[in-house]
Amino acid sequence: MTKLILALVTLSLLSLNISADVISKVKKTGELVLGTSGTMTPMTRALDDGSAVGLDIDIAKTMAAALNAKLVIKVIAFNKLIPALKNGEIDMIISNMTITPKRNTEVAFVGPYMTSGKCLVTKLTTLALAKDAKALKQSAKKMAVIKDTTSERFVRALMPKIELQTVTSQEDAVKLVIDDEVEALLTDYPVCMSILQSNPEAGFVSAFSKLTYEPIGIALPANDTHFINWTENFLQRATQTGLLNAFGHKWLGETKL
Repeated sequence: MTKLILALVTLSLLSLNISADVISKVKKTGELVLGTSGTMTPMTRALDDGSAVGLDIDIAKTMAAALNAKLVIKVIAFNKLIPALKNGEIDMIISNMTITPKRNTEVAFVGPYMTSGKCLVTKLTTLALAKDAKALKQSAKKMAVIKDTTSERFVRALMPKIELQTVTSQEDAVKLVIDDEVEALLTDYPVCMSILQSNPEAGFVSAFSKLTYEPIGIALPANDTHFINWTENFLQRATQTGLLNAFGHKWLGETKL
């Protein structure tokens, strides 16, 4: 009897880690649920009506259309996205999310659909021209980052003496730079491009360089092999047909991701 109870408990615990088949759910409900932070223009930007726009959103809309489903967008704080995916609140994450070994232990990733890197938004030429963490440490004392991103981990690991201001949106980080409360904002390459284009009068230096390798991917439930396989094939087709490059041109001004 004890062995039977143990077996039933073990089976119950294992079932908690088995994600429902998203494609079957989508066929039943007619909805594909996206989780995105909405805080990283031009990849994902939340609108006042609760929806979002950006390169990531266009990818998600195309996925929903391919599944003959309505896209439901849930704007969630970046550090809450993976928990929301794991508990079934959302079906996928497309939110300028870097594929990291740590994140990949919790969820599956398909991609990358683009390769990014870290760069700076600053008024100081010496910082904008920095090629590595050593050069940054010599020129900066205060820096802003979006909380719980790879940007924050990059600074804490390689520049521990720099005073960090963590914020929840790029708008807050940009304001810190404009108001001279920090010397720079460290963020992802496409976000840098958008900030520079959107703030022509801010005095930001437009010379910047990629500092790290950032493979950006689509996060999916860890055990849903069907949806993972479907998304791999979708992404391959989107790449080969030029659809991803079209989105890159639309949102980043680049013809190739």
